[in-house]
Amino acid sequence: MLSEMIKEEFIQLNLEVADWEEAIRRSAEPLLYGGKITAEYIEKIIETSQTLGPYIVVTKHVALPHAPAQFGALDLAMGITTLKTPVKSGNKANDPVKYLFCMSAKDSETHLESMAELVNLLSDHYFYQILDTAQSPMDILEYIIEKE
Repeated sequence: MLSEMIKEEFIQLNLEVADWEEAIRRSAEPLLYGGKITAEYIEKIIETSQTLGPYIVVTKHVALPHAPAQFGALDLAMGITTLKTPVKSGNKANDPVKYLFCMSAKDSETHLESMAELVNLLSDHYFYQILDTAQSPMDILEYIIEKE
């Protein structure tokens, strides 16, 4: 379940960042501090984005920062970050990015059910209202649990 990947302390609201690279770094920090990823994992996300372009931008205003497990994914987890001021990623169809769902998965299968749940949430317009108006991380987490 998606809610099992997301802890309250992995949710950050209305962060101010200068650019997409800082957005990735800041969105990944709770997973780093929570022991779910390594610093190398964050650097791999940024390096891959620089090399391949904004592959992490999956739909309008939404990025899913992640890297291959061998670069420091220690445990299954997801963080949610909303930005106060959206940033450009270079993905013209889906910029600017306002919501980041930084993900860590130790393999290519254990997170698939949770990803399906996330896809459903990303097609739910009310979910974006929750992301925009949440007063605390629990507002978002409770909505995710309610939808499961």
